[in-house]
Amino acid sequence: MQNPVKILKNGLLNENPTFVQVIGMCPTLAVTTGAVNAVGMGLSVTAVLTCSNLFISLIRKFVPDEIRIPSFIVVIATFVTIVQLVLKAFIPTLDSALGLFIPLIVVNCLILARAEAFASKNDPISSVFDGIGMGLGFTVALTCIGIVREFLGTGAVFGITVLPEAFPKTITMILPPGAFFTLAFLMIAVNKIRSSRAKA
Repeated sequence: MQNPVKILKNGLLNENPTFVQVIGMCPTLAVTTGAVNAVGMGLSVTAVLTCSNLFISLIRKFVPDEIRIPSFIVVIATFVTIVQLVLKAFIPTLDSALGLFIPLIVVNCLILARAEAFASKNDPISSVFDGIGMGLGFTVALTCIGIVREFLGTGAVFGITVLPEAFPKTITMILPPGAFFTLAFLMIAVNKIRSSRAKA
């Protein structure tokens, strides 16, 4: 079993799926118009990633190589369906806001990449921590992007207005170009911090 703290740190910082690996960009750019949507999407992906990593790690020795990828997709799709049903039952407003992007978690390259690169080669406990670490890294990244876009675009954070009405808003930030601008500047900041830490 690998060091759980190291695995969690890897997902949050060293191999952050959004800022370092730049995978799972479709939901990253689409649902981060507000911080609430970003957190909801991030936690949904975390739940699917953790559960699918655990299950794939448990069955890895029994699945022939020829049907490995289709088997992984079936496992992931099962957990996505469960998450979607839970959202519909208990948080219907979030389910409506995220819309099509919840079922599209099935083809999120982050989840399939971790299944193939980590869960299929490691023990169940390490795989769970990898799912949690990568999922939280994804959630933190989405939340940062969502906060910046919502604050600059509407003057609010998590739906709570923090800027007076007279303060000028940048509507572009809650439109598609705003997602690219925010992601680019946050990636620059994160990679600058990482490079300066590596030099130190």
